[in-house]
Amino acid sequence: MHVLYLHQHFVGPQQAGATRSFEMARRLVARGHRVTMLGTIRDRDSGSVRRERLEGIELHRAVVPYDNAMGVRARLQSFAHYGQWASRELMRHRPDVVFATSTPLTVAIPGLWGRLWHRVPMVFEVRDLWPELPIAIGALRSPWSRGAARALAWAAYRGAAEVVALSPGMAEGVAAWGVPRERITTIPNGCDCAAFEVEPARAQADRARRFPDLGPDDPLVMYAGTLGWMNDVGWLVDVAAAMAGLDPRVGFAIVGEGAQRAEIAARVERAGLAATVRLRPAVPKCEVPALLAGATVTTSLFRDVPQMAHNSANKLFDGLAAGRPVAINYGGWQAAMLRETGAGLVVPRSPAAAARQLRAFVREPAGVTAAGAAARTLARERFDRDDQARALEAVLQRAVARFGRATPKPPKVC
Repeated sequence: MHVLYLHQHFVGPQQAGATRSFEMARRLVARGHRVTMLGTIRDRDSGSVRRERLEGIELHRAVVPYDNAMGVRARLQSFAHYGQWASRELMRHRPDVVFATSTPLTVAIPGLWGRLWHRVPMVFEVRDLWPELPIAIGALRSPWSRGAARALAWAAYRGAAEVVALSPGMAEGVAAWGVPRERITTIPNGCDCAAFEVEPARAQADRARRFPDLGPDDPLVMYAGTLGWMNDVGWLVDVAAAMAGLDPRVGFAIVGEGAQRAEIAARVERAGLAATVRLRPAVPKCEVPALLAGATVTTSLFRDVPQMAHNSANKLFDGLAAGRPVAINYGGWQAAMLRETGAGLVVPRSPAAAARQLRAFVREPAGVTAAGAAARTLARERFDRDDQARALEAVLQRAVARFGRATPKPPKVC
């Protein structure tokens, strides 16, 4: 197959961020398929369009500024910019299937256009439940914007030959729009187990380099990811403040960038936590395995929004792949999974109560080791990325087979 893959926020291993699309695409290439990726470059000074090959992926990226600190209007402008460019760019190619992955939901517009122009099936991937989540967090407030989002979600779900959902709850949400269950496949975020095999000596050296003021035997609770409003990482600072009164040798590392970074830094300073909380810049994805290998516990955090229970958090799966216990502060299917397998812990929303639970956990080495082993087992047996790529390949092939080739393609536009 020739897969035309649409992902506005595509990043490779040398960049910070989630690399699901890269990992899936390179595996499809390895299995004999051709993959053309339409992504973006956020640097305004990078020219107009960059075309390159990345591990066999034909990568085309336009300059479309975007960052987590943008307001709603600026984000919508960024989404529209990508949609316009991708809609033009996709006419240069001749795919067998269009695969559009959200976020944002607006990627459905070039996806549906590609379906019509090339007369091929579109497969739509749901990374957040649309439009319920943006409505819940107040990003869509006016009746017009909510109506438009609902209309676009309906068109995306109903116009897709197949839908890939990243969690069971997302699959249920898609089915509620009238999409037949047999056209919905759940493929959660996954674990690149081989990439996260890190020698203990290397992990310890990396930890000493990044956190020189932390003792080699001091427990380290780590958050590595976006510092956005939804992540509410300031909550972890409150946990660290409570922990300082219980066990000042437990360290906290916050690694990332985002709209809340300055506020988090100010919060650390106001609380007098410079000795126990280390705030570091984001690292490229290729450095994440060594980073997490130096942690005692990794974390995945969200603000208390009920719809986030359906999330499929990259941070949780990276922690599992690293063989580290994962602590989360939200419910849903991921919380149930951690409780069932013992691969981590679900901490209460109260910072003081969460600090007590974390302290008890990190000061029990046998329990930490057992939870880490359970995490690695879970990564290999249920969330291995190779297995997930094969599942995605089957979805794409099924879409092509169902659609058929009865209608000829239009001529290629140069």
